[in-house]
Amino acid sequence: MSALQDFALRDDAPLAYRSSRFDGSPSRLLVLVHGVGGNETNLIGLGEGFVGQALVVFPRGPLTLAPGQYAWFPVRFGPNGPQMDFEQAQRSNAALQDFIAVLQARHGIAPDQTIIAGFSQGGIMSASVALTAPALVGGFAVLAGRILPEIEAHAGPAEALRTLDGLVIHGELDDKLPVAWAERADAILTRLGVPHRVLLHGGGHELPPEAQQAFAEWAFGNPPA
Repeated sequence: MSALQDFALRDDAPLAYRSSRFDGSPSRLLVLVHGVGGNETNLIGLGEGFVGQALVVFPRGPLTLAPGQYAWFPVRFGPNGPQMDFEQAQRSNAALQDFIAVLQARHGIAPDQTIIAGFSQGGIMSASVALTAPALVGGFAVLAGRILPEIEAHAGPAEALRTLDGLVIHGELDDKLPVAWAERADAILTRLGVPHRVLLHGGGHELPPEAQQAFAEWAFGNPPA
């Protein structure tokens, strides 16, 4: 079990969260966002490799589904694909933006040294934050997630979108969010003029070791130690 799982839950920001330790003043911020029905401990394994290189934070979704299970917005999976509450997604988007801004101000971290990334619904939120507030972060990653088609109408200025660095990682055998969502994300980002890359792996709705390594090599332009 990771030592990070022993960290006390913090409530000194707009969202409850857990955080890595950092000796000195961090110059980088990595925000890792869990999926629906998960919690802030789910991506600790992914964030461990960046401890010492960045302040790594794991926010908790504002909606409680069950003990230990949280979400950023309600979603139902039907024959026509996922049906979601876009208004709640936008409220969570605003909360995440406030959360990031508070941590950046507290630690003196620049937006271009800030990355937001998430798994599944967390990937949706990561893209939503970056695309609607591109001046707030330098990069974003959608890990086994999707980009909400509705978010395109709320995208930030084109010149700010061009400064982002996006990453989409998806499993070719994903049975929760089929790989077509990665293709749609690619199309949306292309239309918006957002620099990005799409990486596919042979797994399902998961982050296998090769996907985690690809994320590590992409984040902040260099792999973690």
